[in-house]
Amino acid sequence: MTVKITEDMKFSPSFDYIDNGIEHGVLSPFETKEVILKKGQQIAEGFKPLSCDIRMLKDVPVKLRDGVTIYTDVYLPVTEDKVPTLIAWSPYGKSAGTAPRYKNLFGMLGMGNQWNSGLTKFEAPDPAYWVEHGYAVCNPDMRGIAHSEGNTTMLGSQEAQDGYDLIEWLAAQSWSNGKTALTGTSYLAFSQWYIAAEMPPHLTCINPTEGLADGYRDLAFIGGIPDENFIERLAVNHVSAKGAQREDLAKEMQAAPLADAPIWEDKVADPSKITIPAFVIASYSNTLHTLGTFRSWRTLGSKEKWLRIHDRQEWPYYYDKANTEELRRFFDYYLLGTENDWLDTPRVRYSVLDFEGGNQTDIPAEAFPPAESNNTKYYMNGKFRALQQKPEQEDLPVKYLAGGLPGRTSFQMTFDEETQFIGYPKAKLFMQAEGYNDMDVFVWVQKLDKFGNVLSEFVVPNHGAALQDFTQEGASALRYKGAWGRLRASMRQLNSKISTDEIPAYTFDKVKKLDDSEIVELDIVLSPVGLSYKAGETLRIVISSKDELGAVMPGTPGCTPDNKGIHVLHTGGEYASYVQLPLMKK
Repeated sequence: MTVKITEDMKFSPSFDYIDNGIEHGVLSPFETKEVILKKGQQIAEGFKPLSCDIRMLKDVPVKLRDGVTIYTDVYLPVTEDKVPTLIAWSPYGKSAGTAPRYKNLFGMLGMGNQWNSGLTKFEAPDPAYWVEHGYAVCNPDMRGIAHSEGNTTMLGSQEAQDGYDLIEWLAAQSWSNGKTALTGTSYLAFSQWYIAAEMPPHLTCINPTEGLADGYRDLAFIGGIPDENFIERLAVNHVSAKGAQREDLAKEMQAAPLADAPIWEDKVADPSKITIPAFVIASYSNTLHTLGTFRSWRTLGSKEKWLRIHDRQEWPYYYDKANTEELRRFFDYYLLGTENDWLDTPRVRYSVLDFEGGNQTDIPAEAFPPAESNNTKYYMNGKFRALQQKPEQEDLPVKYLAGGLPGRTSFQMTFDEETQFIGYPKAKLFMQAEGYNDMDVFVWVQKLDKFGNVLSEFVVPNHGAALQDFTQEGASALRYKGAWGRLRASMRQLNSKISTDEIPAYTFDKVKKLDDSEIVELDIVLSPVGLSYKAGETLRIVISSKDELGAVMPGTPGCTPDNKGIHVLHTGGEYASYVQLPLMKK
């Protein structure tokens, strides 16, 4: 391998690649060839017939700088014109659009499969649509996946360099106009932060649609609390037909639990190095991607950059017809040189949610948060369990049994007029642990209706009973319940270089266990918010010893807190705990 950091990686055997034309899609059997897919052809039952003829270059070998060969599928218009290329970089299988696992997933979400041709790599653009409009689509199997050589790595400089090499290879092909773009959601978004920061000469623009940007802070140790469960879920995508090894992040978590280990420093994206045009898509609701997407947007070095904050889950957003048409305006302008009105698009468009069917979307602004947003402190009153704008003179501690019942405490305020919060919230808590030397603290900002019922909002089309079950205490990316944050008290050290009063940031490079009865100050970053309250509705902040939102997706457990004894929250005097919320001025 070309990148030295791979010497520090921990590897395990990849999972077997079952190449039976079913498990990984009807087009998965390996064969380097060129074929014309005809207009009207149906790739598999239940998928949309092709809307145009497509020239498919299948299992094309691409040699990387260290001699490793990866394989890619390329979909092209049947034309002599030179075309730009959209690239879908991920480990998810270049031919897996018709794989049962993805058909079942989109069925569960209520999306079905009729929205795509079956050529669509998971979380990637549909080649049928883009080829019809004059683009090539490249679906690679990255290093170590399926028939591609080498060992699979996950995030960081090895993927960045490999993506660079693929981009430059594509730009040199006889059918290419020399322009390329990265697009896609989730893994296909966070890989963009790393690849684009390498500054490939022929990468023209990017479209990250909700993707984390830090393997430690956004994935393995959110809030300094380890969570191997979702990582193990991701690992099953690392399948090889050649006996490859896969980078094992769970092993790396055990071997290197602090963020200053080289293995984790290599997995921190640096969007400040990205200077090409970027159309960034975010939401408030994605418990895996929201923090990383907004952080990347803030630090992005591009002068030409746009942010759109929507009110759905990333997949129904990305494959929505109107949103695809808008994305094409962006790509047409930069990749085809089309003189359209893209530059008139507001640099920021945000949403305000209400959990009651009255969401406001595409509100234009010059920045996020908008200029009218004002950070406002609401102090916790331990006696009345209220939130108020002035701190109490005397401290009244509130206690709860960690991991017991209820295992949490909460504070509320009811509004007498319509109120909006748009921006970056945080919590400052003064806490101590009785009977233990650490605390995992979970914070959740809720909305209650005028009757006291806790509100939430599905962000996928399916609202059925099974999804109700999964999302009640889990599958948090599918049902938005409000802003959230978490922090392990022993990992509370702030990073003085980048932490601000508005947005705390942590070093996660040392462990400072709590002394007996020591009161510690916890600055807990919460996810960005755009939420409205009507008169008579209530904001409730929950401080808990449990991961009340649960894991990101169905079937995966959430993190396991390290909590014992009693948690004590202080609420006045010199220990006036508060939540800081971005209140919109009238």
